[in-house]
Amino acid sequence: MIDWNRLRMFHVVAQAGSFTRAGATLNLSQSAISRSICTLEESLRVALFHRHARGLLLTEQGEALFRTVDDVCARLAGAEAALTEAREATKGILRVTTVVGFGSLWLAPQIREFCELYPDIRVQLILRDDELDLAMREADVAIRFRPPVQGTLIQRRLVRISHHIYAAPGYLQRRGTLETTADLDRHAILTYGPEAPEAIAAVNWLLTEGADPLQPRLPVLTVNNLYALMLATESGLGVAALPDYLAWNNPNLVRILPAVAGPDFETFFVYPEELRNTKRIAVFRDFILHRIAGWDQ
Repeated sequence: MIDWNRLRMFHVVAQAGSFTRAGATLNLSQSAISRSICTLEESLRVALFHRHARGLLLTEQGEALFRTVDDVCARLAGAEAALTEAREATKGILRVTTVVGFGSLWLAPQIREFCELYPDIRVQLILRDDELDLAMREADVAIRFRPPVQGTLIQRRLVRISHHIYAAPGYLQRRGTLETTADLDRHAILTYGPEAPEAIAAVNWLLTEGADPLQPRLPVLTVNNLYALMLATESGLGVAALPDYLAWNNPNLVRILPAVAGPDFETFFVYPEELRNTKRIAVFRDFILHRIAGWDQ
């Protein structure tokens, strides 16, 4: 087997055209390089260079070997650059913003696994129901419940989120099941309240769904936090409209009137154009897409 170190030295000598210049590149003496090339020629049983007073010229066999070694060196350099880029690019801070409910109830619990996969990325979650300006780099990535209005942002559709009606099993045992939306008139309704995020239209649709316009329903509880609304529903206080991702595999919630659906909306993975080739964003995007692939939508 040919010694790779000698092949690498041959490659440098062929590019330099002399043992002296190659020695300066490799920080080796001219005699050491000359001995190495002679050993390589002896092992291959061919002359690789024509030696003359003005320097070195490749022989026909030397040119063939140089093309092969040059191709290998280029491939190795490319592989090294790709590995270095991947390693270095998955370091640093990644600032992610989304609405409070989704961020605290679904996204935050996923971050542990992401940080285990990419321990050199430090995630900053910025949870707000108003939208940060990604173009001004107030955050690196956003998960939004509507398409971005700024044309300079890149968007990737994630998943459509639906709302249905949920209650706790104990509540239904006490108060009975519902057959139609008109039955909501005799049940305790829990709603988000007047401070619902702008991105979630008609979030309090239970107050009007199947109701008599002349006798509007009044909620027994309004709360401006999705987590609190879920906990109140799980406690058996009443019936609430919740996004399906909260209730999936949740034994404390039962979907009622399953054919009745509330507003649904697309979610989008959004980031600025200048971060298109950023590895931190690419691995986070792929992670989120993988995690939502199992949603029971």
